[in-house]
Amino acid sequence: MPKSKSRVTVHSTLTVVSDIPVKPGKTYPLSVLDHAMGFHTLHIVFYYRYNRLESRDSSDLGRLRESLSEILSYYPPVTGRLMKVDNGNWEVKCNDAGVRFLKADVDCTLDEWLRSANGNEERDLTVWENMPEETKVWSPYRIQMSDFVGGGLAIGLSCPHMQADPACATILMKSWTELYRRIAISHPPFFHPPSLRGRTDPNTNTTSVKNYEAKSRVEPPTNVKMSTATFRFSDTVIKKCLLEIQSKCPNANPFDLLAALFWSSVVNARNHTNNKQVSLSIGMDFRKRMHAPLPHGYFGNALHFSSISTDPIKMEEGGLDYMTEIIHDHLTNIVEEEYWSVIDWFESKKDEGGKHAPPFQMYGPELTCANLEHVSAFAAVIDDKKPVHVSYHIGNAEGEGLILVLPSPEEGFGRTVMVTLPEDQIDQLCKDPAILRLEPTMLISGKL
Repeated sequence: MPKSKSRVTVHSTLTVVSDIPVKPGKTYPLSVLDHAMGFHTLHIVFYYRYNRLESRDSSDLGRLRESLSEILSYYPPVTGRLMKVDNGNWEVKCNDAGVRFLKADVDCTLDEWLRSANGNEERDLTVWENMPEETKVWSPYRIQMSDFVGGGLAIGLSCPHMQADPACATILMKSWTELYRRIAISHPPFFHPPSLRGRTDPNTNTTSVKNYEAKSRVEPPTNVKMSTATFRFSDTVIKKCLLEIQSKCPNANPFDLLAALFWSSVVNARNHTNNKQVSLSIGMDFRKRMHAPLPHGYFGNALHFSSISTDPIKMEEGGLDYMTEIIHDHLTNIVEEEYWSVIDWFESKKDEGGKHAPPFQMYGPELTCANLEHVSAFAAVIDDKKPVHVSYHIGNAEGEGLILVLPSPEEGFGRTVMVTLPEDQIDQLCKDPAILRLEPTMLISGKL
């Protein structure tokens, strides 16, 4: 079947550099956790009810471009180029080569797009490009600005995951919009990769290290066609559901509940019929979970992946109460030593010359759920308009599936959940009564 014509047309590409040139010779080495995320890419799309073509920004991007150049002065690694040092590890040469900036048009209205586009079509709003072997002139960060018919704007941000995790990239976008509005940056970037490095007295005998060792031995799947659906849940519904399970899990939060709901639903969509244990990998940001917390503006990767398993019979008999409880207890019992032991383990995998081991798949291939409800996506305000929706995509996450629990524009306990599954399972998931009883709004799911 021939591929349908894209509704997104890129009509120009330019390079945006920082206002203040970087001092010659400046470099930024990537941390051990940055190198560990080298298998993946990151893509974020911010949607606004903002008509750039009728504003003073219609000519050469106007103030949006000016404020981008201004914020890039704070982020030398963003405008630099990836280089390998003598031992084969990555660092950024901060040469102010700039970021690629693409301008595009979308052949429909914003509302029509949110209603009818699917996850694969949404890829057209960001840049998906594999890192070339020669990186001296390749721009790792790419921004695409797409105008919708009748007003509406999408800003897509793409980069290698080893240069930014979702929280870090979101703060970059938020800081850009703060300078656009001529207000102070609330979370200035903090560049200090040695903050997360192996200890002089390492410990690699932990549950987390065993989990990472197991992940490193799994071959990534090939030729798995994935599809994405997006669900938005209201503050009222989430509060009601948490109240229903309060007697069993009084301290549960929205992530516990939604991770439990979608884990159960994905297992059902697979038609799981044997008694083999079912597992879920959970990714979470640990910046603020440490004894000495990292600042919000910490630039780099600070994600930790853990694994939880249960018996499918217990899953069925215990229901949502039981699933929420075991997820909550699992996350509550993760201590800081688990984070540090993983860093120690990655350091121990270096070769004699100090080169990091090749990266492996972090998001998957087992079913993975990432807690991104803390990202400040809806604080990225243009003029007085906050985003109406924000999507997050992880490149090279094929496998059993990826669940992203995200904030909602409603705030409070409202949440957005993006689910990427093998194509033959996504339709069944969208019809699951357990999910539908929460009355979600469907977005970017190909639903007319």
